[in-house]
Amino acid sequence: AIFTVLNAISLIYGTINTIPFMAIIKIFFIWIFVSVPLNVLGTLLGRHAKFIAGGQFPCRVNSIPRPIPDEVPWYGKPSGLIPLAGLLCFGSIFIELYYVLTSLWNYKFYHVYGFLLGVYGILTIVVGMTSIIVVYFCLNAENYHWQWTAFGSGASTAGYVFVYGIYYFLFKTQMNGFLQTSFYFGYMSLISITMGILCGTLGFAAANNFVRAIFQNVKV
Repeated sequence: AIFTVLNAISLIYGTINTIPFMAIIKIFFIWIFVSVPLNVLGTLLGRHAKFIAGGQFPCRVNSIPRPIPDEVPWYGKPSGLIPLAGLLCFGSIFIELYYVLTSLWNYKFYHVYGFLLGVYGILTIVVGMTSIIVVYFCLNAENYHWQWTAFGSGASTAGYVFVYGIYYFLFKTQMNGFLQTSFYFGYMSLISITMGILCGTLGFAAANNFVRAIFQNVKV
């Protein structure tokens, strides 16, 4: 949807960034005949092949869910923990994020890809650790709905990335006009969404391994 809006704006202004209509049709057919069938196949495998999802849960689970207590401190609620987790994850990358945005929007060359790989490794570790801590606090508060909490802990990094993008637009660029503003925030939205999906997946993977590890030791 973002790509379609940006391409329509580009077509109205007559810029060289306009994607030809036939190229859009080709991308659409690739999505229909390649991406959609693969998604359906992955869904079927994930639902019916339990070994892909990691096997059975390592301990007995009650068929009747226990009620989740309402009176818990703020550090036992996902709404209080998820923003803090995202802030910690963003803190590990914001310096490098400045140079990446500078290379994208201010026409500066970026050439320290090895350092960027190291920052990505730091981000992976921080996202995994913060998601595990958030899930641990939620489990201590007897909240067993940890899956989306773990995903949200990592994905909340995207919100801070987008807010930083607003700051960068206002104070670090000289962009003006509807065309430049729409392209900047359109692509920053795509970057933030992709960042959220990436960090959310990393957080969930780490928390999933953590939950399975601690419940393997439950003997009762």
